Amino acid sequence: MHIFATSLIKITSMENPFIYGVATHGDCFTDREKETERLKMNFTHGINTMIISPRRWGKTSLVNHVAELLADNDKVKVVRMDAFSCRTEDDFYKLFATEIIKQTSNKVEQWLIDAKHFLSNLVPHLTMSTEPGNEISLSLEAINHKYTADVLTLPERIALEKGFGVVVCIDEFQQIADFRHSLSFQRKLRSVWQLQQNTSYCLFGSKRHILMGMFGKSSFPFYRFGDLMFLERIPVSYWTAYVQKRFETTGKHISAELCEKLCEYVESNSSYVQQLAWLIWTFTTDTATDQSFELAKEEIMRQNHVLFQKYIDELSSYQISMIRAIANGHHTDLSTKNVIEEYNLASTANVASMRKSLEARELIEVFSKSYTISDPLFAKWICKNV
Repeated sequence: MHIFATSLIKITSMENPFIYGVATHGDCFTDREKETERLKMNFTHGINTMIISPRRWGKTSLVNHVAELLADNDKVKVVRMDAFSCRTEDDFYKLFATEIIKQTSNKVEQWLIDAKHFLSNLVPHLTMSTEPGNEISLSLEAINHKYTADVLTLPERIALEKGFGVVVCIDEFQQIADFRHSLSFQRKLRSVWQLQQNTSYCLFGSKRHILMGMFGKSSFPFYRFGDLMFLERIPVSYWTAYVQKRFETTGKHISAELCEKLCEYVESNSSYVQQLAWLIWTFTTDTATDQSFELAKEEIMRQNHVLFQKYIDELSSYQISMIRAIANGHHTDLSTKNVIEEYNLASTANVASMRKSLEARELIEVFSKSYTISDPLFAKWICKNV
């Protein structure tokens, strides 16, 4: 720990060359060249898009990157909203209307004018933050606290009157699956949005298994709503070039071989590559070494230990046993007699039940009947601590 503290003291005056825990942008965004071009084409040509990938693979960063590329395009306005805080239909309507009004106008003065013009049943409120910078925010309150579905036509009406296309990007879209009468609400969204000619939608989120159901099952309203994109891992070659370049910009160096080890250790998980690279950088004075790598691995595990322990503390003994089995390499044979007996999984029916609960907790993922731990570091932690 003394070494880590010393390293932090040394780097406080230097710019952090890596970003993790938040969406990346600018020079910290790497690869996704094909996905960027595909999404940019969809945005500029009015094609609806749904994006699916495991957590922390860079969905939000990709959408933000494309939105930034189109920031100076007068023919299209990209609106971004995060539905994570929405618990009801009214929450969704309020956030939807507020972000559409704010992000389709470049002037604060225009917010009130547009709100009154396009949404006569909503009362706009402007507030100034007490935080540094004094940012002004807008909120729209419904008369009699009742929001109506005509809010859903707002971007199309603005697009028609102002003469540009609108792309509405909704992060954490899976939140609407928890609404009361969720399917009815999804049908309402689809019935309105599919008729719009000047507005398109980009829907994505962090809970892959829920979104797979919403977008991939014919019984759900958003089935075949648009272009369904599956993000793949960023290739090691791109990560290697990126990490080396970020080191070089700060006067430090790292070999391609060590970059490959870094990617292998975290299975090219985008967020963890950034975090582990950052830690290796902090332990490096001039050129990264195997010792820098080992110290970084210890530190990243230490930083996640409490979180991983919390995951385990909330599981039943059967669930823990199943997690252990998967972490130990049993990806396709969990329902066999030998594995059930070795890990005390009780029965094949119990395995099926635990699959649902562990998927709901986002601790495991199932691809073509193959089970994997969602978080590559959690899998390593399990093998050492459980």
